[in-house]
Amino acid sequence: MKFFAILLVTLFCSCSQNNETIKIKGSDTEVNLAVVLAEEFHKVNGDVLVSVSGGGSGLGLASLLNGNADIANSSRSMKQTEFELFKQKKTEIESFVFAQDAIAFVVSDQLTIDSLSTNDIAKILSGKYTNWTSLRQNSKPITIYGRQSNSGTHDYVKSILNIHFSPYAKQMNGNAQIIEAIKADASGIGYVSAGYVLKGNTTGIKVLSIYTGKSNAVSPLNAEAIASGSYFFQRPLFQYFKKNDYKKIKPFLDFEKSTIGAKIIKDSGYYPVNK
Repeated sequence: MKFFAILLVTLFCSCSQNNETIKIKGSDTEVNLAVVLAEEFHKVNGDVLVSVSGGGSGLGLASLLNGNADIANSSRSMKQTEFELFKQKKTEIESFVFAQDAIAFVVSDQLTIDSLSTNDIAKILSGKYTNWTSLRQNSKPITIYGRQSNSGTHDYVKSILNIHFSPYAKQMNGNAQIIEAIKADASGIGYVSAGYVLKGNTTGIKVLSIYTGKSNAVSPLNAEAIASGSYFFQRPLFQYFKKNDYKKIKPFLDFEKSTIGAKIIKDSGYYPVNK
């Protein structure tokens, strides 16, 4: 279904050589949301076509750098090394935060655990805890399902927990692959976009509530908690673009900020900014 949606937007872009095309590449966290926004934008802006593809935040920023994208979707802030590459090309970059996302930690619904502390998660992902007996009376080896190193989500989790991932962590291509792996592995743990889970992808899995220290455990599916900033793993979703291209992409950015855009963002399981 995801491939069909991306193909559909791509077909929009090939139907006329006269129409202007905005190319968006990058974060797999943002790709499904961007596809829906592009489809709805095209309905009210028929002269501007939008193509969308994923591949990870790093790929999106590299595509922006080499001229193969007008907007780079990124679920993390741009790294200093990336800024330097644009600086070397004397290219000014600007960014726009169009939504908020929460990271959900998921396990099999067969695992007898409902919440974890951020300290527990850090020890699991770094490989200090290798068996669930470290946390519960459940003697099963822990299998980590994470993202590839070019993923903004991978970088975000690594950075906020200040860890290095276990070398035994399995690198998966995206949310869907992690969810399917967890369903088949009663001792696994993985992290995905809460927006993906909110779209109904919960059969066979359990979304953990997270706490820090002695604070109350908070679910990433709690919209009020996200709005108040009380969930630990929540982050802005960025779109980077070249300053010289602002006039070209402004109609699409304005659409994302509109009431219609905010509704699409919310209905897709993400959180609008200032809406």
